[in-house]
Amino acid sequence: MSWFLFQLSFLMLSILSFSFHNSSRLAEMEAPDPRWWWLDGYDDDQGEQAPAAGLGSSSRGDFPMRGSGEEGKHLDGGGCGAVVAPHLDDITTTSTIGIIVPELHGRNKLLTRRRRRRFISFPSGISGGLATTTTTTFFFVWVLVLAVVLNTPPLASASPVLPSDSNSNNINNMTIMATKFTPEVMLSAPRRSAAVPNADGTLALYTVSAYSFEEHKRRSEVRLLTVANGQSTVVVEGSGASEPNWVVEEEFVWVEGVGDKGETEIRWGDVKGRKGVVRRFDGGVGNVKVREVREGERWVIGFSVVVTPEGKIHNPATEEKGLSSGRVYDGLFVRHWDSWSTENRNSIWFGFLKRKEGGGFEVEGLVDALYGTGLSSPVPPFGGTGDFDVGPKGLVFVAKDPALDPALYTKTDLYYLSLKELAQEKPKLRLVETPGLEGYSQSPVFSNDGNKIAFTRMRSKQYESDKTRLLLVKDLNELKAEEFYATEDGEGGWDARPDTILWSADDKTLYVTAEHRARNLIYQLPSTPCKACKKLPTVIPTTDGSVSDVRLLSTSVSANSPVAGRLFVTSTSLVDNSCYSIVNPSQSTFHIVSSNSKQGKSFGLSRQSVDDITFKGAGDYDVHALVMRPSDFDPKKKYPLCFLIHGGPQGAWGDSWSTRWNPAVFAEQGYVVVSPNPTGSTGYGMALQNGIKGDWGGKPYNDLVNAFEYIQDNLDYVDTDRAVALGASYGGYMINWIQGHPLGRKFKALVCHDGVFSTSNQWSTEELFFPIHDFEGTIYENKEGYQKWDPANHLDEWATPELIIHSELDYRLPVTEGLAAFNVLQAKKVPSRLLVFPDENHWVLKPENALVWQKTVLGWINKYSGIEDEAETEAQVQANVTKREAEQLDKENFAKLVSELSL
Repeated sequence: MSWFLFQLSFLMLSILSFSFHNSSRLAEMEAPDPRWWWLDGYDDDQGEQAPAAGLGSSSRGDFPMRGSGEEGKHLDGGGCGAVVAPHLDDITTTSTIGIIVPELHGRNKLLTRRRRRRFISFPSGISGGLATTTTTTFFFVWVLVLAVVLNTPPLASASPVLPSDSNSNNINNMTIMATKFTPEVMLSAPRRSAAVPNADGTLALYTVSAYSFEEHKRRSEVRLLTVANGQSTVVVEGSGASEPNWVVEEEFVWVEGVGDKGETEIRWGDVKGRKGVVRRFDGGVGNVKVREVREGERWVIGFSVVVTPEGKIHNPATEEKGLSSGRVYDGLFVRHWDSWSTENRNSIWFGFLKRKEGGGFEVEGLVDALYGTGLSSPVPPFGGTGDFDVGPKGLVFVAKDPALDPALYTKTDLYYLSLKELAQEKPKLRLVETPGLEGYSQSPVFSNDGNKIAFTRMRSKQYESDKTRLLLVKDLNELKAEEFYATEDGEGGWDARPDTILWSADDKTLYVTAEHRARNLIYQLPSTPCKACKKLPTVIPTTDGSVSDVRLLSTSVSANSPVAGRLFVTSTSLVDNSCYSIVNPSQSTFHIVSSNSKQGKSFGLSRQSVDDITFKGAGDYDVHALVMRPSDFDPKKKYPLCFLIHGGPQGAWGDSWSTRWNPAVFAEQGYVVVSPNPTGSTGYGMALQNGIKGDWGGKPYNDLVNAFEYIQDNLDYVDTDRAVALGASYGGYMINWIQGHPLGRKFKALVCHDGVFSTSNQWSTEELFFPIHDFEGTIYENKEGYQKWDPANHLDEWATPELIIHSELDYRLPVTEGLAAFNVLQAKKVPSRLLVFPDENHWVLKPENALVWQKTVLGWINKYSGIEDEAETEAQVQANVTKREAEQLDKENFAKLVSELSL
């Protein structure tokens, strides 16, 4: 190893030496950039693969490479190639030059099946130095030497390699160049948060994190994006850094966990690198929001905490443990999502942020805004920044109605507290009036002048997925809400479910997001109901995929500002896990600032693989489905069908990224993936969505039957004789329902994740308002409604091999649902397998567990679809080719020796 390091060091020094002597560009550098790193990987016989080569454009033709160009195709075949990698949109932040060297093995034979490559990347200064003739000549001589030097055993690497130099040890310097998009690539790829622009629109903050399967840990950092060119730099390094918020144009705060005792700090920093502590807390804080109240001097700050009945911040790490583990309950919730209920509650702490002498900020006048009210906000289990807002005149938040049982009703009300009311010993709660609407209240947002509030609310108090109505409070003294697009029948004139709300800088326009046909789009409308009623909201064009966050690029209202009126949008798609773009609503234009994966190219994915189909549903309506094909798709071939069924049931498959159910992972195994959005799906109007009520196994099942038949009759490249079906939650229910019906015999294998064994067990869940709505009453009032669509009524028909996955912390659908299904399958001698996670909830979120999930699922479906057999056949063919090459090579050497020795 030491000799190898010596050789490698000598190689690098030689390259630098030639570069410095032959490049005026390098000569002008203050110091050589130390960021050199290795990207090493291979794809093995099981299809497990480290992110290996394939970025940028091919070189001048001296070393031809397949798939190295702009199409983002996979590298294929042997050969040594130099590739130039210009700016990689936040995968790497400097131009680089790289070498891809095929691994030499045995008697100078190229690896065939494993196709192992190493990639060496250098910073832009060195690439400039390599531009000269002399340097280039010596450079490629050393490339040939390097090909021999690197004759080392394969590394067990399945994730991007982190740079080791202290000056560049950051996540965004990881480059993912996958020859095949695998679970390892997906799970270890850097994940970016939504980006937050500063007031003048020149800079944006975001977090990025990545998990290493070699180090078995996650790293995260806060990065600063220059909006004009898409370049980014690290401003905060630390595994617990999150939630950056601008205070002024070049100064910001963020949250960071510190130590091993559960403590948290709100810290400040600026773009010049100065940092400090704002305040330290003996417990967790989050969901930080900051708003200016006095220019350059004072800001209000609000954030959420978990507090004890005494009003102290709760810290699980230092909490005293009792001698008994017993719990006694006299009311609901007993448990919620993945935890047992306690007397602790969520609260919002509110105060002022001011400048400190000498630089930095401090918090003063901090109060518990909800103390003594009996209210909890953000609303568990998923409430966050969307449940409250801070403004120059006060605080607005949503909370469950304390007069109603939280497990039986969804009703959450909107409350407003002015700064003067917050200053009182016992603040008087002020409720926003919403006549006729009693469901969830969500997404309250103050206008920029702080005088108005926009928010959404549902009508039903027992329907968690009811249509959201857009509302406006135009007078903070009266607190009466007006509904946009209200109609006499109460249904509303806009058949959509608005979600995120954003005010324009001048408060004259609202931008809202809403689902539409598998995409999340941005709509714009006037900010007052009387003006908006003249026409429905209009769609603002954005990039492919779905919008996940939208913000003002700048708060400027000046007509002379080049960024005034623009939006900064974060989105994802089926091929890209993060994209930042600038949208101009007035001109209906947009341009991409930064794509985390070069719009899928770094994953070997492209929009060419994405398609959709529309077919007749079980009634007088159409059903839409997304289609994902393999990146090496050949229309002349046939591919087994991977049929995905979504959960909810009021949900939908979307043109968006997922690290749990990602169609591209299945497609790259060799499937055509079809993801239907049948009755019950969101984004296609409330009639289709509401059609599932009291009809769980009716129209949705028949829609899926129609989908399968449409694929069979119209997609010639799909082999439905080798089909597999997978689903989670309600999708898992449907898998078990299909298992007992004719469609179940159409599939070679099934996968049920956290599904329903028996609808008669629905009252073992926690949010009881859900079965009350979907099954049209309580189980003791409408038992027939629960039994009608019970998969357990059809156990005699269960015959298709099925994989059951369930987690012990899933309190929405308890683990006994999975155990019961597995027990039946085993007793009936139906091929089956059970995968259990003791430490996961309804979702499998921990990286190591997620990898086991992915491998187990793929192994199961590949076995029964025949893909596993194809892989084994290919491996045998490759082995035979290698053997013949070896035999031929020996004969050539023998003949050469005979000739040289004159024998």
